[in-house]
Amino acid sequence: MVAVLLLLMATGAAHAQSVFIEELTWPELRSRVAAGSTIALVPTGGTEQGGPHLALGKHSVVVREAARRIAVQLGNALVAPVIPVVPEGPLDRPAANLAFPGTLGLSDDTYAAVLRDIATSLALSGFKLICFIGDHGQSQAVQARVAIELNAGALPAGVRVIHVASYYAPADEDRELARAGVPAKALGDHAGVGDTAVTLAVRPGAVRMQKRSASAWNETGSSGASGRPELATQSMGEKLLRQRVARAVTEIRAQLR
Repeated sequence: MVAVLLLLMATGAAHAQSVFIEELTWPELRSRVAAGSTIALVPTGGTEQGGPHLALGKHSVVVREAARRIAVQLGNALVAPVIPVVPEGPLDRPAANLAFPGTLGLSDDTYAAVLRDIATSLALSGFKLICFIGDHGQSQAVQARVAIELNAGALPAGVRVIHVASYYAPADEDRELARAGVPAKALGDHAGVGDTAVTLAVRPGAVRMQKRSASAWNETGSSGASGRPELATQSMGEKLLRQRVARAVTEIRAQLR
C-alpha cells in the first residue's frame, strides 16, 4: 500500500511539472503562470489523408511533440491542446485531401473563430504571449491574419499573439533533404519524404512501412501521396524536427526582447 501511494504521489508530481496544459489541474496551472510561465503555445495539426502509409493524425502527432520541445527550450512556456481539425479547402466542393475518407476540414471563418476563442481563453488564464504554431500549410494564412486582428485590441492590455511563421518552412526542409542525398524528383509535395521522415521520428507506429513505396499503392486511382517516401529515415526526420523547433524558439525569443 505504501509503495502504491508513493507511486501515485510521484505520478502527480510529474504531471504538475508537465508542459501540457491539459495534464495540469487549475491550481497547478495558476501557480505555473504566477511563477512566470506566461507563454502559451497553441499547436495546430490536422486530420487528413497522408497516402496509404501515414496515419490521418500525422500533423497533430508531430506538432504536439514539436511544441513540447519548444516549451522545454523556452523554459517559461506551456502547451495548449492541439487543434486537430484545420482548413482543408471548400467543403462544398471537396477536392484534394477532402476527396479522401477521413480528412476533416474547417472553413477559414470557423477556424479563425476557434483560434480567437482559444487565444481569449488563454489570456483570461493569465498568459501574456500566445503563439500559434501550425504544422499544416492551409493553416498558415488564417493564423497570421487572426494574430494581427487580435493584436489590434481584441485582447486585454499586455497580451500579444504571434503566428510563428518560421516553424513551417517546406522549402528549407526540401533543401535539407537534398543535402541528405534525396533527389529532387523523389521529395514529393504531400506525404512524401519529409512528411514520412518527421512522422517516423515522432511516432513510428503511425507509418505503415510496407505501404511506403509507389509499388504498394493502388494503381486504379490516386494514392494521395507523392514522391518516394520509402527513402525517409528516422534520422532525417529528427534533424528536420530539431530545425523546426530551433526556428520557432528563435522567433519566439525575439518577441521577448
